[in-house]
Amino acid sequence: MAILRGNLHAHTTFSDGVLPPHRLVEEYERLGYDFLAITDHDDLVSADYWRALGRLAPRLLLFQGIELSWPEFPQHVGKVVGDRETLHVLNHPARYRLSLDETVARIRTIAAAGLALDAVEVTDTGLYRAAYHSESIPLAKIATDDAHKPVHFGRAWIEVDATRDRDAIIRAIRAGDFRLGFRSSEPGA
Repeated sequence: MAILRGNLHAHTTFSDGVLPPHRLVEEYERLGYDFLAITDHDDLVSADYWRALGRLAPRLLLFQGIELSWPEFPQHVGKVVGDRETLHVLNHPARYRLSLDETVARIRTIAAAGLALDAVEVTDTGLYRAAYHSESIPLAKIATDDAHKPVHFGRAWIEVDATRDRDAIIRAIRAGDFRLGFRSSEPGA
């Protein structure tokens, strides 16, 4: 197996990103990424979103996804879609200024509503937030850059020990077969 570098949380002009999907993919290919998940906001995308993503023909492995807005409280949940499997991520708890106890309570509330989370971001727009890299949070800890604009692109990523297959990458994340990466000018894990 190879070590694959990727980002599981990125936005395009379909929601609040600054690049259309094909240009965002080009940026991550230029950065040497092996995979990327486009996860625009569910309340902002049009019906053309899924068709537009399906028409892309990138060199990197593209995950289609969506960033869900949780209805009961302000919280985003990333939905990263593989071929048969789906990864759900508690996105940017630092943005909501959640304590560890509040983060764990949100995870339990979301699970009780029927959505089992697989991972939690330990970053906010790619900046490392050490407080969430805690054993108290019973999920895989991932780094993403939550790409909205160029300053975010390539700030943080995961390196997964997996074959170049969407479901294999999801399974590797669940199994903890990955490490976090950060731009050298950013503090790392």
